[in-house]
Amino acid sequence: MANIIEIRDFSAPELDVYARLTENQLVNRADPDNGLFVAESPLVIERALDGGMTPVSFLTEPGLIRGKGVELIARCPEQTPVFTAPPEVLTQLTGFHLTRGMLCAMRRPRPADARTVCAGATRVAVLENVMNPTNIGAIFRSAAALGMDAVLLTEAGSDPLYRRAARVSMGTVFQVPWTYLPPERPWQELLHEMGFQTVAMALRDDSLLLTDPRLMHAEKLAVVLGTEGDGLAASTISGCDYTVRIPMAHGVDSLNVAAASAVAFYQLGLLSKSV
Repeated sequence: MANIIEIRDFSAPELDVYARLTENQLVNRADPDNGLFVAESPLVIERALDGGMTPVSFLTEPGLIRGKGVELIARCPEQTPVFTAPPEVLTQLTGFHLTRGMLCAMRRPRPADARTVCAGATRVAVLENVMNPTNIGAIFRSAAALGMDAVLLTEAGSDPLYRRAARVSMGTVFQVPWTYLPPERPWQELLHEMGFQTVAMALRDDSLLLTDPRLMHAEKLAVVLGTEGDGLAASTISGCDYTVRIPMAHGVDSLNVAAASAVAFYQLGLLSKSV
């Protein structure tokens, strides 16, 4: 039976994890074994549970305990706290209407080794310093849908488990294996050791077309995307095996990194796997 606890005061400490702790406080880098993240909406929570995430507590509208939330709560240990609150309390939570009435605090998993994440992968995405959580979420959704086997991120980029990133991804951050690249060595060397050819998405006149046979027939390919605005570092571009530019019309010279990822993943992921 669910451990239901009604909260009537927005200042109640039980709501701290949902209402007052910042994303950095949730990560808890000083004590990573006790780091948390918050999953928003029943769909994202369901995919997090499917991905093996461990729930700590729920916060939900009372009505969801009799609806979709019942199935999710039933999958959790019996004593997992389920906090409920009346609308006048829940509406004080910024963006609560976006959560479809349910939040779940979960244990943050320990990051996997890059070689483990890439084991068996033939197409991976590399995100260099991508900062916007909305873009991170959209890129993960495209990666899941369009044939990428894993996502690797530099440590300076945004966290895929930030609330907005996970929500925008529709929970695909729990479906696509991912981890951070080790900062102590050039990551191109690591990818080459694992057998990947690297493809920098960059605006250069000597770039290849996305349909180039060398790319379409490559056994293992890493598609490298850069930060918003500045794109990839010059040293990153020079260290990659190929540079690729998306052909565009009407004088447009570039796309948002999330939009560019969808085009690149479709061509170099989904389509190239069928060649």
